[in-house]
Amino acid sequence: MIHAILTIDDIASANTPAIVDYLNEKGITALMFAVGENVERYYDNAVYALQHGMIVGNHSFTHPAFSEISFAEAKEEIESNEALLDRLYRDAGVERKFRPFRFPYGNRGGVNEAALQAYFRENGFHKLKDTQIPYRWWRESGLDRNIDTLWTFDFAEYQIRPGSGFTLDDVWKRVEDKAPVNGAPLLVDPGSHILLLHAHDETDEMVPGYYRLFIDRLLENGVIFDVPEFITL
Repeated sequence: MIHAILTIDDIASANTPAIVDYLNEKGITALMFAVGENVERYYDNAVYALQHGMIVGNHSFTHPAFSEISFAEAKEEIESNEALLDRLYRDAGVERKFRPFRFPYGNRGGVNEAALQAYFRENGFHKLKDTQIPYRWWRESGLDRNIDTLWTFDFAEYQIRPGSGFTLDDVWKRVEDKAPVNGAPLLVDPGSHILLLHAHDETDEMVPGYYRLFIDRLLENGVIFDVPEFITL
């Protein structure tokens, strides 16, 4: 069997409630990583996600590349968003049980990487449970020991933009690729994945309901979506 945990970056957006409604229709709980600026713009939509069963984690306040900012600036990015997410959970009337974090672009901070991992440990951040991930490269890269949440498969649908040359067909090629250069093949049984999608209105304009297309394809191929679980290291 192929198991997967769905993560969705960059909420909130105008299409966040539609994504949430679809996931509820399919019985899928997603871990949604919030950018503070986006939450401020679409606050009610972020509340909607929480009140309808999604888990919301920290994706920084302004979505910088962490290797290009200082450790002090990195802490400010994280903590400003933490304060906003605490308020968001309170306003949604939902207990905040977990504090996962994902670096923008998967950029872990360059020279500050070790200090940031120590910061996460010292400040009670939670690691998405990944003991089910079977890939040797995951362990060899130390991803099983890091607190932040990476992924094993990226749909890369955020690249679908006017003039980019990247199309829906390119996403399908990624889904079907049995020997990807990066990450793990998605539709190889057995397998276990952390999937990366994005809540982008720009993608919805290009491919309406893109998230439905991708998730429906996985469900048709027997992928089982697991509820995210967390551990503290």
